[in-house]
Amino acid sequence: MNLEELNNLDPANIGNWPVLAKGLVIGVLCVVVLGAGYYFDTQHQIVELDKVERKELDLRREFEKKQLDAARLPQLKAQLAEIEASLADLQRSLPSKADVSDLIQNISQAAIGSGLKVQLFEPKPENMGDIYITQPITLRLSGDYHAFGRFVSNVAAMPRIVTQEDIKIEAAKNIRRGSSTPAVTMEMVAKIYYIRDEEEE
Repeated sequence: MNLEELNNLDPANIGNWPVLAKGLVIGVLCVVVLGAGYYFDTQHQIVELDKVERKELDLRREFEKKQLDAARLPQLKAQLAEIEASLADLQRSLPSKADVSDLIQNISQAAIGSGLKVQLFEPKPENMGDIYITQPITLRLSGDYHAFGRFVSNVAAMPRIVTQEDIKIEAAKNIRRGSSTPAVTMEMVAKIYYIRDEEEE
């Protein structure tokens, strides 16, 4: 097929065109139709397919995580029961507001019973927490190291929770000559924790 035959093709009579010309036109039309289909439809479907595949991957990961959590659920329930039991034990160790005055007196008696001289015993204002209240007590005590050891042990052995913080120990200013045990002074803050009652809550 030459250039002259191409120029003599009649667009109104495509049926009489040579086979090569018909094939060429059909090929061009197919490419145009396929290109239009890809541009207007297929490329959007590919984007949507990519989104769906990513979502499927995320859902698969979430499913695997939830499956792992479900497998660990009995263990987590057992741990929760242990934590709740421990919390109940700790709450039983906390005094009520009515017990605080007795506990303050017990701390004072522990100092005296350990052989210490109480120079300062000053309860401070209470600190309100979400669940419990803290009652700090500032103490200044004097005596020997062994007496301090007995006092700290006695306070730590109390059935209620009492913490001992901000401890400062220094040599006493007035030391008796010939004393076998060195005299020291100790300043500290003892903190009593007790549960808020319903009225305070």
